[in-house]
Amino acid sequence: MKRILILLLVGAFAASCGPSKVVQQSRKTLKGYWNLDNINYGNAPGVYDVTLFGDASSECLVGSTWRFIPNNNFGNYEITSGNCAAGKRYFVWTIPDVDNTTSYDILLKPTDEKMRSTMNNKGFRLSIDYLADNQMTFTQTVQYDGKPFTIVMNFSKISD
Repeated sequence: MKRILILLLVGAFAASCGPSKVVQQSRKTLKGYWNLDNINYGNAPGVYDVTLFGDASSECLVGSTWRFIPNNNFGNYEITSGNCAAGKRYFVWTIPDVDNTTSYDILLKPTDEKMRSTMNNKGFRLSIDYLADNQMTFTQTVQYDGKPFTIVMNFSKISD
């Protein structure tokens, strides 16, 4: 009887230590290859010279292919646009545990090929505003002229 009680307690404790169902499902859905279809700026009309992830202009990132690998939290994106510095960029990603199921964050930390940080362990926080089997939307809010400025990135799934 004691063994059964101990096993139940250990099982309950182990289950409570894992990520939430939202995070587990999001990791599963993110797995695979995605195309960055377009980038827009929320309600701000006009053309902006925006550099994303300390790397490339939004113009260069549109059309890039992204890969998310959930079993080790590695990922990469590849820029192939003609006038841009082409090639793969690597990152480590994580989704902090959440209680909110409508909007939550993903953290991207740029790395080199060997997954060593290229920004002294700093990274970027994006909101996952929409995530489904074939579509997702990330947003990032930054300050521009002292006011919030929202960058919206829309993706479509290519394959698992």
